[in-house]
Amino acid sequence: MTNPFDTPDGRYLVLANHEDQHSIWPSYLDLPGGWEHRFGPAARHECLDYVERNWPDITPRSRIRKGGS
Repeated sequence: MTNPFDTPDGRYLVLANHEDQHSIWPSYLDLPGGWEHRFGPAARHECLDYVERNWPDITPRSRIRKGGS
């Protein structure tokens, strides 16, 4: 059995949670609670490119509001 999160020819979504943290997710799986769809379905590399362009600072949103401390 292959890992559904690492299938090179799979179709994926980009999800984000309330902290604006991003994740790729196999498009055929139900979305996990607390996550919303941001991009896709698309090829894995397209989703990873989207995450790289749109999530340059991995600091959770709540930490940014507090000034990083």
